[in-house]
Amino acid sequence: MKKHSARVAPLSACNSPVLTLTKVEGEERPRDSPAQAAAAAEAQAASGTEAGGRTGRFCWRCSRAQLRKAFWGVAVVLCVCASWAGSTQLAKLTFKTFDAPFTLTWFATNWNFLFFPLYYAGHVCKTAEKQSLKQRYRECCRFFGDNGLTLKVFFTKAAPFGVLWTLTNYLYLHAIKKINTTDVSVLFCCNKAFVFLLSWIVLRDRFMGVRIVAAILAIAGIVMMTYADGFHSHSVIGIALVVGSASMSALYKVLFKLLLGSAKFGEAALFLSILGVFNILFITCIPVILYFTKVEYWSSFDDIPWGNLCGFSVLLLTFNIVLNFGIAVTYPTLMSLGIVLSVPVNAVVDHYTSTIVFNEVRVIAIIIIGLGFLLLLLPEEWDVWLIKLLTRLKVRKKEEAAEGSADLGSGLQNKNRRTRPSFAR
Repeated sequence: MKKHSARVAPLSACNSPVLTLTKVEGEERPRDSPAQAAAAAEAQAASGTEAGGRTGRFCWRCSRAQLRKAFWGVAVVLCVCASWAGSTQLAKLTFKTFDAPFTLTWFATNWNFLFFPLYYAGHVCKTAEKQSLKQRYRECCRFFGDNGLTLKVFFTKAAPFGVLWTLTNYLYLHAIKKINTTDVSVLFCCNKAFVFLLSWIVLRDRFMGVRIVAAILAIAGIVMMTYADGFHSHSVIGIALVVGSASMSALYKVLFKLLLGSAKFGEAALFLSILGVFNILFITCIPVILYFTKVEYWSSFDDIPWGNLCGFSVLLLTFNIVLNFGIAVTYPTLMSLGIVLSVPVNAVVDHYTSTIVFNEVRVIAIIIIGLGFLLLLLPEEWDVWLIKLLTRLKVRKKEEAAEGSADLGSGLQNKNRRTRPSFAR
């Protein structure tokens, strides 16, 4: 039997779907050509009736497993959508009384420290062969190399991602101050188009025409979104901040794939906790400097809306946990849909709480960016699957036509027998 090892890339820096969520060891195979796919589909359709009786029970079990996975997928989609839209709206509400986006970024990133403790708690509850915290930590540290997490590894493989994480979140939150949350959330969806372009250039990923079209749609949507408000200075700056945040997130993902590859769930939790430690040790000085220079200043700690800060941090932590580890219970594509669904949720909230104007240009821009995002969710072998589906439909039509002609021929033969005169005496 092949050994399955689910691997997850911790690539959700206040972000969109990850670049590569899972890797199943031992099941790598070359991509079939369209001709081979069609031939395989015909052979499978031809042999399907012969093996129907033997595989019926297996297919029933598979359908039940897929149904269960789809059910969990709906729950995960709702959780991703609610946490992402909720954190965005809560950040907007926080800035009304606490104008400190970098401090908010620093405060929320500190909560990343909880990733590994929460993972270990789940490990103790669900795994039969329980390990001590020290043993589990040492095993997860193998992700960084044979020597584990050394000081050199910390500064070369963790610190750069900590900086990119902070920049991604800070630019996103700073953009919320400039423009409405609907525009921010929909423009951040362009992050996946940037991931494709960078992975195509840097990682030499396979060229896909449909994804190039999606990237073009994303860029066109950005231009139209800028035009929707008449190129005012505040809107242009806000849109530039969101695009910069999406670019930092895409760079984070591609660099992680290039330098570290993919990680198991425990390794991903440890890596994200290390980002929280890096934030506490090396980023804390920046909010302090901003406070004393009165760039981000508040008169007293009693004036800080601690409820909003903690609520935002909890929602963002929930979003990252579900997005990184939801692959254990459902499909990655379903999780990605939660990001798109957060756009109409933010639009509804903005409609009743702000002065946003949904003119034709803004609506078209939202639709174009959403369409591009959905095109980027297509798997690499979508054309092969389409060919297989069309081939199966073609074979089924031929079988139905053959059965229909056979039934018609037998009917005519029986009719001729009934109308034939009898010469028996």
